[in-house]
Amino acid sequence: MRFLHAADIHLDSPLRGLSRYEGAPEEEIRQATRKALQNLIGLAIDERVDFVLIAGDLYDGDWQDHQTGLFFGAQMVRLNDAGIPVLMIRGNHDAASRMTKSLRLPANVTLFDHDRPHTVTLEDLGVAVHGQSFAKQAVTDNIALKYPVAVPGLFNIGLLHTSLTGAEGHENYAPCSTDDLLRLGYDYWALGHVHERRIINEAGVGIGQPPIVFSGNIQGRHIREAGPRGCYLVTVEPGHAPLLDFRPLDVFRWEVCSLNAAEDDSTDDVLATFDEQLAGIVDAADGLPLGVRIEVAGRCAAHAEFAAHPEHWLEEFRNAATQSGHGRVWLEKASFRTQPPLDPDEQTDDGPLLELRGLLAEVRDSSELRNELTATLDTLLKKLPTELTRGDDALPFATPESSTDWLDGVLNSVEPLLVEHLRGEVRS
Repeated sequence: MRFLHAADIHLDSPLRGLSRYEGAPEEEIRQATRKALQNLIGLAIDERVDFVLIAGDLYDGDWQDHQTGLFFGAQMVRLNDAGIPVLMIRGNHDAASRMTKSLRLPANVTLFDHDRPHTVTLEDLGVAVHGQSFAKQAVTDNIALKYPVAVPGLFNIGLLHTSLTGAEGHENYAPCSTDDLLRLGYDYWALGHVHERRIINEAGVGIGQPPIVFSGNIQGRHIREAGPRGCYLVTVEPGHAPLLDFRPLDVFRWEVCSLNAAEDDSTDDVLATFDEQLAGIVDAADGLPLGVRIEVAGRCAAHAEFAAHPEHWLEEFRNAATQSGHGRVWLEKASFRTQPPLDPDEQTDDGPLLELRGLLAEVRDSSELRNELTATLDTLLKKLPTELTRGDDALPFATPESSTDWLDGVLNSVEPLLVEHLRGEVRS
């Protein structure tokens, strides 16, 4: 028996804010979730799987029109024609209360109820699938506690949209522990909500414990969802632990290129290092178009140039990306977090300059201090008019993701100014 486990498709995700980025391949990125879903359907048909599981967040939210539903229905018809059933649950993004539009689902699609967990049995396969959809966006109860125990003699699968005990960057919805899941005696847990794929109990699989698996989303939508995205092809043979095979489905890939410029003596050296690393990223992308962010860090001689002319160097890196990437790479952003080389006179165990750098390093590395600064920004944002917090003219720290980058930039740029000021004080 074989099946596909997918989740977090976020079909027709609006991907707001792309217009801010110069040269962004907007249409290509906007169509990516549809093409990734088509790849999922194609994989199911090519591999002749017995069924497909979708563990929530098929949609990104309520449809703007019925085209989103019509597209999904057309893809399900392809599976129906191939005799492949689909079992799915709603998550926080497509919870029952958020969806005002709907279309009748094809006969091969089963959508689990949101009022309680229930079980669907695939008799010819000897499979029981247990699941429950989200009734509303913010499900804060441990709904896993109400899931039924395993059906004896069948291969039991749990379908659940959850953060487990919490996941960075994700709301703590349908929280539960691995023990809550293991006690039910299932053979596989197909989870959704966390966009990074992971096998929670990988070390225990095969010794009497079922795989507890986040398949991740099938298409990265921004730079915080970097790397290959797809689903798991799961093969089940009697007497053996399920075999998991990750299959990429994405059609546009995001990657971060982190450069340590400490060994480089000039901007030309940094660009040469970028060319070398980018070549490896392009080779690993298997021909997919790429959105790349470059992060340059380290104490280096090129710091003054980067700090003084960041826009110029952004364009230089864009030019290098275009040439080295053979037209397949779009540079989403260049982040310069370099620092000036230490003056030999400053490399002592005490002194105001060393203390200043230590304080700034502490702020950079301390999540607690950064959270305090972010909370202060949030308080400010609540007092500002909407036109400054939303849309294309929003302030650079108006969203959680942008505030992180903005704060990094401020900390990076303020150090040379303070150092120069202190140098003047010390010399006088």
